Amino acid sequence: MKRILFIQTAFLGDVILATAAIAEAKRLFSDSEIDVVVKKGNESLLENNPKINQVIVFDKANGKFKEIFRLRKIFSTRHYDIVFNFHRFGSSGILTLLSGAKKKYGFRKNPFSFAFTKRFEHEIGNGTHEVARNLQLLKEFGARSLVRPELHPSDSAWKKTRPFKSNQYYCLAPASVWFTKQLPEHKWIELIHRLGATHTIYLIGAPGDHALCERIKEASQQYNVVNLAGQLSLLDSAALMRDAIRNFVNDSGPLHIASAMNAPVTAFFCSTVPEFGFGPLSEDRVILEVQGLDCRPCGLHGHRACPQGHFKCGEIDLATISPHLS
Repeated sequence: MKRILFIQTAFLGDVILATAAIAEAKRLFSDSEIDVVVKKGNESLLENNPKINQVIVFDKANGKFKEIFRLRKIFSTRHYDIVFNFHRFGSSGILTLLSGAKKKYGFRKNPFSFAFTKRFEHEIGNGTHEVARNLQLLKEFGARSLVRPELHPSDSAWKKTRPFKSNQYYCLAPASVWFTKQLPEHKWIELIHRLGATHTIYLIGAPGDHALCERIKEASQQYNVVNLAGQLSLLDSAALMRDAIRNFVNDSGPLHIASAMNAPVTAFFCSTVPEFGFGPLSEDRVILEVQGLDCRPCGLHGHRACPQGHFKCGEIDLATISPHLS
């Protein structure tokens, strides 16, 4: 039996995308035990995942180096055969070295990759999806080139969201950590008007997104809009999104939740572009963006404000949505 460790201590969406490789590893090594290291706050995403033996939480709030050595003690009892590190920064590289694994796989961009067994290129901008970039680390074992990520809402998540599904509905996730990755408020209001009052429209997000969603709801002046921001866990949201007529999202975490649930999705790309490799993977997927701007893309992760001061990439033409609402 192989013991395998995955390390992905980046953002929520990165953890979701890593589940594709975790599933492939379990397919290739069916009798393996798979542990996963994620940063504090992302561990709930991996609940109920039958491919995972143990989720190990890396909490930098306790002090980065204190946490590294706490995890080293955990690793020392596990005797890993292989570690796959999908994160490209120093702390994850140190964890890789301290894992005790016989084989260490990761990206060349990691500052500690010189000590990895095998190093791989992580090229952004050529259209290769992040899932495919991750899966190249498992290629020599027979991994497929692209598979969909997966989430596993619990029975309680399905039960909790059942009352919201009594009628057909849309899900809108209007918030993003980065201003330039977030479709402007007036565009979300326009979208609500285009969707009309026939079906329920749920606004979803984290507790910190409640005020934004409430402003959008009030400004829309439509009785069928319901603000659920802060009321659902990540896996609750996944359960709700799966059965929506359609989900409307930014280039952010909810996009990857939709992919993992194979839920119909329309993704708005403002300052970023799908060619970075973080586009939707649902069978029913649509990407909307503003073409022909010399200033776009202006960065991989977005900005707190538009560097040019005009945010033209946020003025996406929503009239093109209509054909995709059947």
